Amino acid sequence: MSHPPFPNYLKHLVVAVLASSTLPMATAQAQTPPAPAAIAAPSVRLQNTASYQYDAVSLPLCDPQTGSSQNCGLAPTVQILNMTNQIGGTFTPGLVDPLGRIVGCAGEMLSDYSGFSIALYESDAADPTGINLGRLISLTPTEVPDQPGNGIAEGRSPNTENSNPFSLTNGDRGVYNFLLDVRKGQLDQGRSYILVINPPRNSIYAQRRFRLTIGARNGNQVSYTATAIDGKPISSGSNDTAVTDTITIQDAEQTSLVIAALSFGAGICQAQEIQIIKTGDRATAEPGDTVIYRLLVRNLSSAAINNLTITDTLPLGFQFLPKAVRGDFRGTAVPITTTQNGSTVTFSVGASLPQGATDPSAVLNIAYAAVVTPDAVRGKGRNSAIVFGQRADNGFGVKDGPAVHQLRIRAGIITDCGTILGRVFIDKNFDGEQQPGEPGVPNAVVFMEDGNRITTDADGLYSVANVLPGYRTGVLDLSSIPGYTLAPNLYFSERNSQSRLVHLEPNGMVRMNFAVTPSFQEGAKP
Repeated sequence: MSHPPFPNYLKHLVVAVLASSTLPMATAQAQTPPAPAAIAAPSVRLQNTASYQYDAVSLPLCDPQTGSSQNCGLAPTVQILNMTNQIGGTFTPGLVDPLGRIVGCAGEMLSDYSGFSIALYESDAADPTGINLGRLISLTPTEVPDQPGNGIAEGRSPNTENSNPFSLTNGDRGVYNFLLDVRKGQLDQGRSYILVINPPRNSIYAQRRFRLTIGARNGNQVSYTATAIDGKPISSGSNDTAVTDTITIQDAEQTSLVIAALSFGAGICQAQEIQIIKTGDRATAEPGDTVIYRLLVRNLSSAAINNLTITDTLPLGFQFLPKAVRGDFRGTAVPITTTQNGSTVTFSVGASLPQGATDPSAVLNIAYAAVVTPDAVRGKGRNSAIVFGQRADNGFGVKDGPAVHQLRIRAGIITDCGTILGRVFIDKNFDGEQQPGEPGVPNAVVFMEDGNRITTDADGLYSVANVLPGYRTGVLDLSSIPGYTLAPNLYFSERNSQSRLVHLEPNGMVRMNFAVTPSFQEGAKP
């Protein structure tokens, strides 16, 4: 049948979409796949066919010269019926695919992905922080190509078998994926997982962990919140430094979660983007000495580092000298600004630190001086420094430390330690003070608050040297002097006690006396 020439009028238009090869062709209504929530069957093969039908009426001109159609009847109706080609596909019920890719810190592809593996774990139920690993997630097996009727769902590349953990190859170009099964409750709202990215052994990269928490689900559309457990940004790029993000997966095969999984660094099994080393010009010092410290900072990343700051916590008794600060890079002076808050000194570098992991001369040197005061004898001589910076390519923060330097402190000729002098004597007038004719008591024992035990000499005298300044306490052991008891003090009630509290000044001397009197014994002759 030949179709009449146009213009035509379309009287009826019917379009039908067939969603299954097992359904007969129809033109009355469309058949759609069942809702995902009601599906409990394996993969279904879909054959989609659309048919269309319309009636066309031809209106020929009765008078070609005038164009009039008066008294002309309509031509017979022509019915046109046709259908499209079949479009095949596979519908996998209840599997949602969070597709992702591992890239470098600047969003670049890594040169070698061999040896990397990705694993999905349960959160440890016994860990309230939610950062420790539980057991591996049991994922539903898949296959590619799909074999209808065997009950195994069709997988997706690159993880075609839905393996957990999944090992990357260079052919994958950093792409990974896992299929979560709604029938196992793996997409229940509030379900939490930990995604672990493991670099190969002896790699320059470090392991990263992300916590994935399932949110609201609407059919095959799933939202979940990803949080970087290590505190580094999730996504690569100069404008995205968030450690937490909410991702909605609408089309699992086309929408990818791109994460900056690794950071550049150096060292075996330890990722570093920046390195700090602290040294001193001596191993021992004593009060009055001046110690020269050096801070060495090296950029190990693939980009320049800006906004460099170093915080250095000085030991007790060290006095910082701001005018002694010097900084240089490859022999060129670098401006350094210092601020101090108590024992913490902050160095702000007024220049960018270029990349130079393989260049031994690409080191920022900062030198400063500190004076050792007598208070340092009470300290440990240990100080530490931490460096912070920001990558120039993506704005990510970098840090290293603490770099620790240990200095042994000797007392020398300058010390703030003091001496306690004392006497245990027989107080005849009960005034608490030793007067002429009031003899001392030998072999009396006095205990200090730190546990030291001191015994008086033949005259009742004792002394304790190298005592730290401050409030100190001593207690008289009455059992060491049988036949004596504390003498009552008629003037100071606080001295009617076995203990004495004194305040020792730095490098000072203080007296701690104990007054006793013979105890009354029944049956003794007058």
